[in-house]
Order: sequence, then structure tokens, then C-alpha cells
Amino acid sequence: MVFGVPFDSTSSFRRGSRLAPAAIRYAYRNLEAFDPWYGTAFPELSITDLGDLTEEEDARLVVDTVESVVALLKADGKIPIMLGGEHSITTGAVRNFKECSMVIIDAHSDFRRSYFGNEHNHACVTHRSLEILGPGRIFSVGTRSTSREEYEDPDYSKVIFYSSREVDARGMAKIADEIDAAAKGKIYFSIDMDGLDPAEAPGVGTPEPYGISARGLRLLLNKLARRIVGFDIVEMTPLYDNGNTAMLAAKIIQDFLGSREQGE
Repeated sequence: MVFGVPFDSTSSFRRGSRLAPAAIRYAYRNLEAFDPWYGTAFPELSITDLGDLTEEEDARLVVDTVESVVALLKADGKIPIMLGGEHSITTGAVRNFKECSMVIIDAHSDFRRSYFGNEHNHACVTHRSLEILGPGRIFSVGTRSTSREEYEDPDYSKVIFYSSREVDARGMAKIADEIDAAAKGKIYFSIDMDGLDPAEAPGVGTPEPYGISARGLRLLLNKLARRIVGFDIVEMTPLYDNGNTAMLAAKIIQDFLGSREQGE
């Protein structure tokens, strides 16, 4: 079940992710409807697009609204696929998956307790998620930007961070195996598009060099897809895109759907 959240009021560098749901949908419509790798004809899948939530400026209100929407979808046995919008919205979804683990793709640790006086700032989403899920349940992949304040937070070690340097050195396949073995229960999967290298995903709000590759992300997603019960793509910013980032986000959604169907 797809829905969009056009919200970017706490974005700290380049706003515009509120426009991403429409851009991702447009790109998705231009992908081939069949993928022979998965053997999947995507129009035949049972997927509904609910459209977008109403645009708001209050982060707390938006997070609470996302929580309510995802609660309804989960109660109905649906897997939410949320199109952001900035990363703050993920907190609302995660509130419904307290029994799960979480995988985050992100250039930034997002571990501030608050930022500019707002605990629902997009720079706080990993800390908010830790408060919900508890230690040892969050695996953040692609990290390469962390403030000293975050690094010295006494709770920082309660999240398993895989830096992009570590991904380069060890390979995504080994890290995917480790996460698959260590994650408890089902998985909520959150993709901040700035976790990818800006050469592949330039249209993001807070770009950071030396990111992970799209192929590495696909490998991780293929590995974990059958365990995923909630999924989001956030921080894609069409105003700074050449079209590649929106198309990649759309393809990632297809890879998620295809991975779940493979072997059915």
C-alpha cells in the first residue's frame, strides 16, 4: 500500500522533498512493467496507491498522522510503502513496529536528541527510533557524517552503524549476511536517498560524498525483502535532480516488490 507524505519543513539544507512523491510516481510509470530477473509483472500485483497526505508544516502533527495511517494499514494486513518527504516522517511509521528491527540507509547518523529545538527534526530520526525499538535493533548503513555531539552521546553505541568506508572495505554481501543474522523479528526498512553516492543520486536534500552504490543497496534489499513489513524512501529532492534520483527511487520500489515475489 503506497502513500506519500509531502513534508519538508525541518529540512536543514535544501528543501524540496515535499515534491518527491509526485516525481517518484512519474518515474515509476516510465519503468517497464515486467522484470525477467524476478519473473514479476508488476501491474498484476495487489498494490494500491492512496495518494498523499495533506501538506502541513508542523512536524509533530505530520509524525502523528503518519503513525495513524500506518496503524490502519498494518491492522489490515498491508505493507506500507511510504514516499517522503523528509526523514522525520519515519518515526511515525516505526511507532507501529515496536516488535521489529530496523535497517536505515543514510549518509548521516541522524542521532541528535533535538535540532533547532525540534525533537522531530529530520536529524533526530535515528534517536527517536532507538527510543521506540531499544538497543541492538537498528542497523544504519552508509554512514559518513556524524557530529561530535552525536558520536559522544552515551546511547550512540546502541545503534549498529556500518559506515560507507566499512561497506567499501568488507563488501555489502558480508554486511547483508550479518544484518540478516543479527536482526530480531521482522524488519522496517528506511531509505534516505542521500545514503547513496551523490554521483548516482544527486537530487537529495543533504548530499554527502563517498556513498554506497545503488547495486549495493539492491543486494541488501534483495537479502532482506521477505522479512520487511514496512518500507519508506525519503529525502529525494526533485529541485536538484536531473531525473536520475527519481528514477532510481522508483526502481528501488520495483526491486523491493520483485524481491518479495521471487520464489512465491
